Amino acid sequence: MKVLVLYDYPPSPGGLATQGDLLYKGLIELGVDAHAVHFESAQEKEWYYRWFEPDVVVGVGYWGHTPQLVLHPQRYGTRPVPWLVADGYIANYQEVLNALPLILVTSNWVKEMYVRDGIKSDIIEVLPVGCNTDTFKPYKKNDPKILAVRESLGISPDQLMILTVGGDAASKGAQEVMQALAIIDTKAPDWKYVCKVWPQPRTKNQNMADLEMANHLGIEKNVTYATNTISRTFMPYLVGACDIYAAPSRLEGFGMPQVEAGACGKPVISIKAMGMLDTLIHGETALLASVAQKIVVNEVTLGDESGFEDKHRVVFKEPRTVDYRANVQDIAKYLMELMTDAPLREKLGAAGRKRVVENFDYRVVAKRFIEIMKDRIMCK
Repeated sequence: MKVLVLYDYPPSPGGLATQGDLLYKGLIELGVDAHAVHFESAQEKEWYYRWFEPDVVVGVGYWGHTPQLVLHPQRYGTRPVPWLVADGYIANYQEVLNALPLILVTSNWVKEMYVRDGIKSDIIEVLPVGCNTDTFKPYKKNDPKILAVRESLGISPDQLMILTVGGDAASKGAQEVMQALAIIDTKAPDWKYVCKVWPQPRTKNQNMADLEMANHLGIEKNVTYATNTISRTFMPYLVGACDIYAAPSRLEGFGMPQVEAGACGKPVISIKAMGMLDTLIHGETALLASVAQKIVVNEVTLGDESGFEDKHRVVFKEPRTVDYRANVQDIAKYLMELMTDAPLREKLGAAGRKRVVENFDYRVVAKRFIEIMKDRIMCK
């Protein structure tokens, strides 16, 4: 089998790039003849189509990348298999996607979103995102690299470090976590809340709003926003430095950071919805807050990024849920339980590590990909 993998290559530290790169890495290690190319590089993709003649062109992205992941390979007679995430609503390209023999998605919730918005269920297979469990693994508290991370963040050895990682923190539920911390602040052991966000113009206003909330709640001295550019090399140590990983995300098709935290043996607090229902088990590998609110919209405005003219208006026949909010009281309860019970933290962390190794290791995911291709594509 010859596979061409389209993603943000060479990989940036982002989720989609990591998703594609770990599949590529897994295929290579399993002896598959595979190559990687940037999904937007038309000339280089065409070059591979011509001399490599791949059996499958798997492209990582969301439905708005259909021109790059599906239409471009089809133009040159190759077989595209998009591996897609969801962003709340699939607004376009239903006809193109429904004509495909196979679409991969990252979770059962993502599949539900695509089916809800007009994609045929029988052409969709769930393939989870891989995790590098060789690097995302438990580290000892006295490991020099772990100590250095905590020192750089101003966290003392006796403080509990709670961590959230994302492009921005609010979308990962940081505001709900801060509200919960404010509730338990006077009763909880000494803590520090670290939000690692990606430095980009679109998140500056959101970061300011989050910090303003921390100030309003009176916990600003215990909240740190880290906005430096970092690599995937640093990430396992950042996660390894925390005591609790908290991300009751507002919109999450898989939850890669939650899975990586589990791989590092960290207890996870998240939300009982979306992709987390596939990756986390409440009471066994994580503590999942109930859904307090669903954000529903009646219409959206889209543009050329979605294959429409600028300011294209779509009115729904039925309102669409595009965002979730976790129950703050649940988060407060679970934070308090974990902050005051070290054996519980260790128990959940160990179970989380076991589940990730067995189900989400990148080699396991690559093997599953090969099985799906042989069953759904190569046999036809």
